[in-house]
Amino acid sequence: MRLKELFDLSNKTAIVTGGGSGLGAQMASALAEAGANVVICSRNLETCQKMSEHLNQQGFQSIALKCDVTKQEDIEFVVKQTLETFGSINILINNSGTSWIHPVLDLPDDKWDKVMNVNLKGMFFFSQAVAKVMKVQGSGKIINISSVTGLYGTNPAFLDSIAYNTSKGAVVSLTKDLAVKLADYNIQVNAIAPGFFPTKITKVLDHANKILLSKIPAKRFGSDSDLKGTALFLSSKASDYITGQLLVVDGGLTVNL
Repeated sequence: MRLKELFDLSNKTAIVTGGGSGLGAQMASALAEAGANVVICSRNLETCQKMSEHLNQQGFQSIALKCDVTKQEDIEFVVKQTLETFGSINILINNSGTSWIHPVLDLPDDKWDKVMNVNLKGMFFFSQAVAKVMKVQGSGKIINISSVTGLYGTNPAFLDSIAYNTSKGAVVSLTKDLAVKLADYNIQVNAIAPGFFPTKITKVLDHANKILLSKIPAKRFGSDSDLKGTALFLSSKASDYITGQLLVVDGGLTVNL
């Protein structure tokens, strides 16, 4: 198979949760540019519609759907609408996420549950629903978005978000176990752990930008294209023999701690 064929997503369909903005929008663009039909979904339908319209104006194929990933009926709706519109689901990027900054000793249980429900429970049940389709198709790619904050402890003066960090660490374990469970169906499951990119969630870290940059060997934050190649690689045939792995995209931060 020629190199271009390995990365070609023509006639493939991808769902990107939380794909209306930030890292999700960056990855949605990458898959669309590689030829995939892209379904963008999140609780914020307006944001998804703007991103979807942006892709369609460039000649790509995209639809936007409203979806709260903590509700199974919403997940089922997205799966049903995707199949009715495009006929298949070949790629799922579980990108929807939320965080809560709060001192560890008095974090409310409802905020813990909120973070876990979106970042972990929603990820599992979306993967479950899509894997049922992929099993019948005989192949599929699931990509879970973790974070470098799930790989080590963080100083509370810098980032006091234990629920978020814990959920992102659990995403790595979920990815590895799903990879084993779904391997018989030719479904590859991998994870990406982004470092620090300018997003709504990392906005709270503006006060620590100088300290952060001093710890990143690349001497910069992630850009609006630094995840595109990673997302495409894990979505394409080029990664058919890779499953259960975590790909860290952080400018060298985690090797410099």
